[in-house]
Amino acid sequence: MSDQFSIAGRTFRSRLMIGTGKYRSFQEMVRCHEASGAEVVTVAVRRVNLTDKSKESMLDYIDRSKYFILPNTAACYTVDDAVRTARLGREVGLSNWVKLEVIGDEKTLYPDVFGLVEATRILAKEGFVVLPYTNDDLITARRLIDAGAAAVMPLAAPIGSGLGIQNHAALRILREQITEVPLIVDAGVGTASDACVALEMGFDGILMNTAVAAAQDAEKMALAMNRGVEAGRLAFLAGRMERKLYASASSPLTGVIR
Repeated sequence: MSDQFSIAGRTFRSRLMIGTGKYRSFQEMVRCHEASGAEVVTVAVRRVNLTDKSKESMLDYIDRSKYFILPNTAACYTVDDAVRTARLGREVGLSNWVKLEVIGDEKTLYPDVFGLVEATRILAKEGFVVLPYTNDDLITARRLIDAGAAAVMPLAAPIGSGLGIQNHAALRILREQITEVPLIVDAGVGTASDACVALEMGFDGILMNTAVAAAQDAEKMALAMNRGVEAGRLAFLAGRMERKLYASASSPLTGVIR
Protein backbone atom coordinates (compact mmCIF):
# COMPACT_ATOMS: atom_id res chain seq x y z
CA MET A 1 0.00 0.00 0.00
CA SER A 2 1.16 3.52 -0.79
CA ASP A 3 -1.19 4.97 1.83
CA GLN A 4 0.96 7.13 4.13
CA PHE A 5 0.48 9.25 7.22
CA SER A 6 2.49 11.97 8.93
CA ILE A 7 3.34 13.02 12.45
CA ALA A 8 4.92 16.43 12.95
CA GLY A 9 5.89 16.57 9.29
CA ARG A 10 7.56 13.15 9.21
CA THR A 11 5.90 10.66 6.84
CA PHE A 12 5.56 6.95 7.49
CA ARG A 13 4.45 4.14 5.18
CA SER A 14 3.69 1.59 7.88
CA ARG A 15 0.90 2.29 10.37
CA LEU A 16 2.24 -0.33 12.76
CA MET A 17 4.69 0.70 15.48
CA ILE A 18 6.40 -1.95 17.57
CA GLY A 19 8.26 -2.24 20.85
CA THR A 20 11.50 -3.87 21.97
CA GLY A 21 10.70 -5.41 25.35
CA LYS A 22 9.92 -8.98 26.50
CA TYR A 23 11.44 -10.83 23.57
CA ARG A 24 13.21 -14.10 24.29
CA SER A 25 16.36 -12.81 22.61
CA PHE A 26 17.59 -9.82 20.65
CA GLN A 27 17.75 -12.05 17.58
CA GLU A 28 14.03 -12.83 17.91
CA MET A 29 13.34 -9.12 18.30
CA VAL A 30 15.15 -8.39 15.04
CA ARG A 31 13.16 -11.02 13.17
CA CYS A 32 9.88 -9.71 14.55
CA HIS A 33 10.69 -6.14 13.62
CA GLU A 34 11.41 -7.27 10.09
CA ALA A 35 8.23 -9.36 9.82
CA SER A 36 6.07 -6.56 11.21
CA GLY A 37 6.97 -4.13 8.45
CA ALA A 38 7.14 -1.40 11.09
CA GLU A 39 9.24 1.71 10.60
CA VAL A 40 8.96 3.02 14.15
CA VAL A 41 10.52 1.09 17.03
CA THR A 42 9.93 2.28 20.57
CA VAL A 43 12.64 1.95 23.22
CA ALA A 44 12.24 2.42 26.97
CA VAL A 45 14.98 4.89 27.88
CA ARG A 46 15.20 3.72 31.49
CA ARG A 47 15.53 0.06 30.53
CA VAL A 48 18.33 0.24 28.01
CA ASN A 49 22.09 0.53 28.41
CA LEU A 50 22.95 3.98 27.10
CA THR A 51 26.39 4.59 28.55
CA ASP A 52 28.50 1.43 28.99
CA LYS A 53 29.69 0.63 25.48
CA SER A 54 31.44 -2.53 26.69
CA LYS A 55 28.09 -4.21 27.41
CA GLU A 56 25.54 -5.53 24.95
CA SER A 57 22.57 -3.28 24.31
CA MET A 58 19.34 -3.75 22.38
CA LEU A 59 20.33 -0.64 20.45
CA ASP A 60 23.09 -2.73 18.86
CA TYR A 61 20.35 -4.77 17.21
CA ILE A 62 18.29 -1.93 15.77
CA ASP A 63 19.33 -0.79 12.29
CA ARG A 64 18.77 2.94 12.47
CA SER A 65 18.96 3.24 8.70
CA LYS A 66 15.75 1.16 8.58
CA TYR A 67 13.95 2.06 11.80
CA PHE A 68 13.07 5.33 13.47
CA ILE A 69 13.67 5.06 17.22
CA LEU A 70 10.91 6.45 19.41
CA PRO A 71 12.17 6.74 23.01
CA ASN A 72 9.55 6.24 25.70
CA THR A 73 9.34 7.15 29.35
CA ALA A 74 8.04 3.79 30.58
CA ALA A 75 8.17 3.26 34.37
CA CYS A 76 7.97 6.99 35.12
CA TYR A 77 5.44 7.85 37.81
CA THR A 78 6.02 11.58 38.16
CA VAL A 79 6.25 14.56 35.86
CA ASP A 80 9.85 15.19 36.92
CA ASP A 81 10.90 11.60 36.15
CA ALA A 82 9.20 11.62 32.76
CA VAL A 83 10.68 14.95 31.73
CA ARG A 84 14.14 13.97 32.93
CA THR A 85 13.95 10.66 31.05
CA ALA A 86 12.86 12.35 27.83
CA ARG A 87 15.75 14.78 28.11
CA LEU A 88 18.16 11.88 28.67
CA GLY A 89 16.95 10.14 25.54
CA ARG A 90 17.59 13.29 23.54
CA GLU A 91 20.97 13.95 25.12
CA VAL A 92 22.32 10.50 24.25
CA GLY A 93 21.21 10.92 20.65
CA LEU A 94 18.13 8.73 20.48
CA SER A 95 15.63 11.36 19.34
CA ASN A 96 13.83 14.56 20.21
CA TRP A 97 10.63 12.55 19.81
CA VAL A 98 9.15 10.88 22.87
CA LYS A 99 6.33 8.50 23.59
CA LEU A 100 5.38 10.09 26.86
CA GLU A 101 4.19 7.95 29.74
CA VAL A 102 3.36 9.30 33.20
CA ILE A 103 1.93 6.32 35.06
CA GLY A 104 -0.60 6.94 37.82
CA ASP A 105 -1.26 3.47 39.20
CA GLU A 106 1.17 0.57 39.62
CA LYS A 107 -1.37 -2.24 39.24
CA THR A 108 -3.34 -1.02 36.21
CA LEU A 109 -0.58 1.13 34.68
CA TYR A 110 -3.25 3.67 33.84
CA PRO A 111 -1.86 7.12 33.03
CA ASP A 112 -1.84 10.06 35.42
CA VAL A 113 -3.62 12.38 33.01
CA PHE A 114 -3.00 15.52 35.08
CA GLY A 115 0.73 14.84 35.16
CA LEU A 116 0.67 13.81 31.52
CA VAL A 117 -0.75 17.14 30.39
CA GLU A 118 1.81 19.02 32.47
CA ALA A 119 4.74 16.97 31.16
CA THR A 120 3.48 17.38 27.59
CA ARG A 121 3.40 21.15 27.99
CA ILE A 122 6.95 21.24 29.40
CA LEU A 123 8.46 19.01 26.74
CA ALA A 124 6.63 20.59 23.81
CA LYS A 125 8.00 23.98 24.86
CA GLU A 126 11.48 22.45 24.83
CA GLY A 127 11.10 21.35 21.23
CA PHE A 128 10.15 17.71 21.74
CA VAL A 129 7.71 15.94 19.46
CA VAL A 130 5.43 14.52 22.14
CA LEU A 131 3.24 11.45 21.65
CA PRO A 132 1.45 10.90 24.98
CA TYR A 133 0.04 7.54 26.08
CA THR A 134 -3.32 8.35 27.60
CA ASN A 135 -6.74 7.01 28.48
CA ASP A 136 -9.63 6.92 26.01
CA ASP A 137 -11.17 10.19 27.18
CA LEU A 138 -12.02 12.94 24.72
CA ILE A 139 -11.47 15.83 27.15
CA THR A 140 -8.02 14.56 28.11
CA ALA A 141 -7.11 14.25 24.43
CA ARG A 142 -8.11 17.87 23.84
CA ARG A 143 -6.06 19.03 26.83
CA LEU A 144 -3.03 17.16 25.49
CA ILE A 145 -3.40 18.75 22.06
CA ASP A 146 -3.71 22.18 23.67
CA ALA A 147 -0.49 21.40 25.59
CA GLY A 148 1.37 20.68 22.35
CA ALA A 149 0.98 16.95 21.67
CA ALA A 150 1.89 15.98 18.09
CA ALA A 151 -0.32 12.88 18.31
CA VAL A 152 -2.54 11.26 20.91
CA MET A 153 -2.17 7.59 21.87
CA PRO A 154 -5.27 6.26 23.68
CA LEU A 155 -5.20 2.81 25.25
CA ALA A 156 -7.34 -0.05 23.98
CA ALA A 157 -7.01 -1.88 27.31
CA PRO A 158 -4.47 -2.01 30.17
CA ILE A 159 -0.83 -2.31 29.08
CA GLY A 160 0.17 -5.91 28.42
CA SER A 161 -3.32 -7.29 29.09
CA GLY A 162 -4.03 -8.59 25.60
CA LEU A 163 -7.74 -7.87 26.10
CA GLY A 164 -8.18 -5.97 22.85
CA ILE A 165 -10.40 -2.91 22.48
CA GLN A 166 -12.62 -2.68 25.56
CA ASN A 167 -14.42 0.61 25.00
CA HIS A 168 -15.40 0.91 21.37
CA ALA A 169 -17.75 3.82 22.03
CA ALA A 170 -15.06 5.98 23.62
CA LEU A 171 -12.63 5.28 20.81
CA ARG A 172 -15.27 6.01 18.18
CA ILE A 173 -15.96 9.36 19.82
CA LEU A 174 -12.25 10.15 19.87
CA ARG A 175 -11.92 9.28 16.19
CA GLU A 176 -14.89 11.44 15.22
CA GLN A 177 -13.93 14.43 17.34
CA ILE A 178 -10.11 14.51 17.10
CA THR A 179 -8.95 15.34 13.59
CA GLU A 180 -6.16 17.88 14.07
CA VAL A 181 -3.48 15.34 15.08
CA PRO A 182 -3.01 11.62 14.40
CA LEU A 183 -4.61 9.11 16.76
CA ILE A 184 -2.62 5.96 17.48
CA VAL A 185 -4.07 3.11 19.53
CA ASP A 186 -1.59 2.06 22.20
CA ALA A 187 -1.69 -0.80 24.74
CA GLY A 188 -3.91 -3.82 25.28
CA VAL A 189 -3.82 -5.42 21.84
CA GLY A 190 -3.80 -9.22 21.92
CA THR A 191 -4.01 -10.50 18.37
CA ALA A 192 -4.24 -9.43 14.73
CA SER A 193 -8.02 -8.98 14.75
CA ASP A 194 -7.64 -6.32 17.47
CA ALA A 195 -5.26 -4.38 15.26
CA CYS A 196 -7.57 -4.82 12.28
CA VAL A 197 -10.56 -3.44 14.20
CA ALA A 198 -8.59 -0.40 15.38
CA LEU A 199 -7.61 0.48 11.82
CA GLU A 200 -11.13 -0.25 10.55
CA MET A 201 -12.35 2.38 13.01
CA GLY A 202 -10.16 4.93 11.26
CA PHE A 203 -7.26 5.23 13.66
CA ASP A 204 -4.08 6.43 12.02
CA GLY A 205 -1.87 3.75 13.52
CA ILE A 206 -1.31 1.29 16.34
CA LEU A 207 1.58 0.57 18.69
CA MET A 208 2.14 -2.81 20.31
CA ASN A 209 4.75 -4.85 22.12
CA THR A 210 3.54 -7.69 24.35
CA ALA A 211 1.04 -9.02 21.81
CA VAL A 212 3.95 -9.91 19.54
CA ALA A 213 6.71 -10.65 22.07
CA ALA A 214 4.56 -12.92 24.26
CA ALA A 215 3.02 -14.91 21.39
CA GLN A 216 4.01 -18.57 21.17
CA ASP A 217 5.54 -17.81 17.77
CA ALA A 218 6.43 -14.13 17.96
CA GLU A 219 7.66 -13.87 14.39
CA LYS A 220 4.42 -15.27 12.95
CA MET A 221 2.41 -12.93 15.15
CA ALA A 222 4.44 -9.96 13.94
CA LEU A 223 3.57 -10.92 10.37
CA ALA A 224 -0.08 -11.40 11.34
CA MET A 225 -0.13 -7.92 12.88
CA ASN A 226 1.38 -6.51 9.69
CA ARG A 227 -1.41 -8.00 7.62
CA GLY A 228 -4.11 -7.19 10.16
CA VAL A 229 -3.18 -3.51 10.11
CA GLU A 230 -3.13 -3.46 6.31
CA ALA A 231 -6.50 -5.23 6.10
CA GLY A 232 -8.06 -2.86 8.62
CA ARG A 233 -6.83 0.20 6.80
CA LEU A 234 -8.07 -1.10 3.44
CA ALA A 235 -11.48 -1.85 4.94
CA PHE A 236 -11.67 1.66 6.39
CA LEU A 237 -10.80 3.22 3.04
CA ALA A 238 -13.28 0.95 1.26
CA GLY A 239 -16.18 1.91 3.53
CA ARG A 240 -18.23 -0.92 4.97
CA MET A 241 -21.76 -1.73 3.85
CA GLU A 242 -24.73 -0.40 5.80
CA ARG A 243 -25.84 -2.58 8.70
CA LYS A 244 -29.39 -3.92 8.34
CA LEU A 245 -31.65 -5.74 10.75
CA TYR A 246 -33.24 -8.01 8.12
CA ALA A 247 -31.96 -10.07 5.23
CA SER A 248 -31.31 -8.61 1.80
CA ALA A 249 -30.87 -10.95 -1.14
CA SER A 250 -27.37 -10.86 -2.57
CA SER A 251 -28.72 -11.47 -6.06
CA PRO A 252 -31.17 -8.94 -7.61
CA LEU A 253 -34.73 -10.13 -8.14
CA THR A 254 -35.20 -8.30 -11.45
CA GLY A 255 -35.03 -10.60 -14.45
CA VAL A 256 -35.56 -13.76 -12.39
CA ILE A 257 -37.17 -16.61 -14.38
CA ARG A 258 -40.53 -17.46 -12.84
